[in-house]
Amino acid sequence: MTQTIRPPEAQADGRDQLDAALLLHELRGVFGTGMTKPLAWRTAQLTGLRRMLSEQEAAFVEALDADLGKHSAESWITELGYTSNEITHVLKELKSWTRPRSAPLPLWMRPARAKVVREPLGVVLVISPWNYPVQLALAPLAGALAAGNAVVLKPSEVAPATSATLARLLPRYVDPAAVRVVEGGVPETTELLTQPWDHIFFTGNGTVGRVVLEAAARHLTPVTLELGGKSPAFVDEGVDLDTAARRIVWGKYTNAGQTCVAPDYVIATRRVLDALKPLLDKAIRDFYGEDPSQSDAYGRIVNERHFGRISRLITEEHVARGGGTDSESRYIEPTVLDGVDGDHLAMQEEIFGPILPLIEVSGVDAAVEFIGARDKPLALYVFTSRGETKRRFIRDTSSGALTFNAPLVHMGAPSLPFGGVGASGMGKYHGEESIAIFSHAKPVLDVPAKPDLLAAVYPPFTSIKETLVRRFIAPPRR
Repeated sequence: MTQTIRPPEAQADGRDQLDAALLLHELRGVFGTGMTKPLAWRTAQLTGLRRMLSEQEAAFVEALDADLGKHSAESWITELGYTSNEITHVLKELKSWTRPRSAPLPLWMRPARAKVVREPLGVVLVISPWNYPVQLALAPLAGALAAGNAVVLKPSEVAPATSATLARLLPRYVDPAAVRVVEGGVPETTELLTQPWDHIFFTGNGTVGRVVLEAAARHLTPVTLELGGKSPAFVDEGVDLDTAARRIVWGKYTNAGQTCVAPDYVIATRRVLDALKPLLDKAIRDFYGEDPSQSDAYGRIVNERHFGRISRLITEEHVARGGGTDSESRYIEPTVLDGVDGDHLAMQEEIFGPILPLIEVSGVDAAVEFIGARDKPLALYVFTSRGETKRRFIRDTSSGALTFNAPLVHMGAPSLPFGGVGASGMGKYHGEESIAIFSHAKPVLDVPAKPDLLAAVYPPFTSIKETLVRRFIAPPRR
């Protein structure tokens, strides 16, 4: 069994070199050999990814610092360690998750046997974003490989140092015949989207998500869209506001606010907001010092375009804290806006930066109504100690995830599925969901030749046959 595959150094990585049709053809050939299906191969790929994160930690930390100004501790918490833990969880459960599962049959079908077999989809395209360029490239890649697929990974050109590091290191740790990295920008992504992949996994904003979905529809290609949205944080009466403030500040300003599940805005009564404001300011000072621009724990905006977009959202008359910017270093101070409403510019789009609007409502009912009147968010955070408030948000709101009393942390639970709903995305992954999303659950039914279970349904029909059919095949009466 032989298969001609271009070596990794010859893979398409330049604008004038990419032939997406040829790339897909080659990977279909690789997948067709069956080499990606054995559990041993899948395990080897996951083990290689985890080993890369350990052995090449310094290289990734350097790249993340260059692209986003991330501190090494933050890079470990949110990127390298996080992804390694996800891979470890998948490795631990991979055998049981991929084992065929028996399915019960109705009485009239017995002694036939049925099972559900998870089979890999084929060749998967993973398009990853720039804000967590290691985690959001390797976590879906790990899921696709665990399910037994060949994969093309397209890292974001907006994080060029990390993209180059992934392209350089991945062929050393995973099978270069079945995993290819395509670097580049919009032209390369556009070229890739012309092809009939077996699945496309995209993480990014809704505007590009629509482009991906439209391109996939031409080939009836299934997609997973991990998008974003304005994730609210409601702060109820009677909670520990000091703890809430510290957690909101951590969730909001990690990665300089460039996190898809960051609290986008805080919503509460005026009494709560007035008590919360000084505590938010104190938490910012505790975390990042009197001058956050000098803190090595506080990141930078990824590029000039995003710096300009975010800066325009700061309206001087609404600044309750912060507001400072420096275009040369792409620094935006941790900022809190107060006195804004749903019509403010910062409330028209996902902020994806270190600006936190405070929105006044009259109480829980008004908060639920305010959230429900907008696109369904990727995450919803509710700070409350009251069971009735929790039940109200569970019952009457819809979001990709709902977490009480802490932002972001649901991402760290590998047993919980992650994904959006409505405008915040479609499809989920992490843990077993990563196997499911990159697999086809194929029903397999084994019907014995004798006895002939179908004899009762063969023509010609008689009154006896009809009686038997109605008795044993028809659904039971309720």
